[in-house]
Amino acid sequence: MNRLQQLLTELQLSEEATAAKERGDYEKAFRIYQSLAAQGNASAQFILGAMYANGQGTAQNYAEAVKWYRLAAEQGLASAQYYLGVAIANWQGAPQDYAEAVNWFRRAAEQGDASAQFNCGVAYADGQGVTQNYAEAVKWYRLAAAQEDASAQSNLGVMYYNGQGVTQDYAEALKWYRLAAAQGEASAQFNVGKMYAHGKGTAQDYAEAVKWFRLAAVQGVASAQYNLGLMYGNEQGVAQDYAEAVKWFRLAAAQGEARAQYNLGVMYYNGQAIAQDYAEAIKWFRLAAAQGEESAQFNLGAMYTNGKGVAQDFVAAHMWFNLGAVSGDANAMESRDTIAKRMTTQQIAQAQNMAHDWQQRNFKECD
Repeated sequence: MNRLQQLLTELQLSEEATAAKERGDYEKAFRIYQSLAAQGNASAQFILGAMYANGQGTAQNYAEAVKWYRLAAEQGLASAQYYLGVAIANWQGAPQDYAEAVNWFRRAAEQGDASAQFNCGVAYADGQGVTQNYAEAVKWYRLAAAQEDASAQSNLGVMYYNGQGVTQDYAEALKWYRLAAAQGEASAQFNVGKMYAHGKGTAQDYAEAVKWFRLAAVQGVASAQYNLGLMYGNEQGVAQDYAEAVKWFRLAAAQGEARAQYNLGVMYYNGQAIAQDYAEAIKWFRLAAAQGEESAQFNLGAMYTNGKGVAQDFVAAHMWFNLGAVSGDANAMESRDTIAKRMTTQQIAQAQNMAHDWQQRNFKECD
């Protein structure tokens, strides 16, 4: 068989395999791609690797996926180079090796693969597998962003916002955030909202901030949910609505957003749009305090001092005030010193030991 006949045969088989894969006949597709891959067809080798990775037409096997990705990658196929990099970076079928992963990302990126360009940017921004270099990160983000890669556009916005690898420029940051946000990139939507809320790179506009926070919030971005709750609570860009504030704080709090946990505790403490419940307030303050939220630590100290939602306990109150003081809360420092006057030397020592133990456990609950 001459080369032309071989190419025609490969093309026919490739079309048959594609058709089989599209109709869900993965076993037939797998057999055809396996045959073509064994003949050195790079595209078939790549697809065969993907079928091993996804368990299509065969048992899932990441090591086999890496084997076939590598064969295709060594022939210069950009998609295979990218996926080989991903597998190596994520320890799927090969030992984790960020330097090797970046090598494959770069080879694919130099061929114009946008996802690989983005990953090169991430590697340089984080210093994974390469020396951290923000200017180089910006270079790769820009190349991917020019191909409308939303994640790259969003990250390029972050670089401009923070002045990393480029001169800080809020207007330029907003430009890239907007491009990513228009594609539905949730973190970019949140960042657009933040820019409008604080008037950075644009005129302050709470209504626009609410719009973008909401778009990100419905996609599950905890910071956006928290900020949307604040906007409802503070009547910024939207009519004041404590019930809506509670709704969004609760969603963010459930994801571990400390500021939302604190604010939800405040809503329970004050009985705003929900029944006043000191015990529930304690619960949410405690969760926020465990993450170092100083206002929550102060409030816990006050509630233990006054016996609200818990039994009055000066030792616990002193501990929480002490933790808040260490976090920088001046009121907590003053309250700690005030309550110490109502405590014995032994009680103060006990409270100090409890605060020390809490800090050693990185604000994980110890009682």
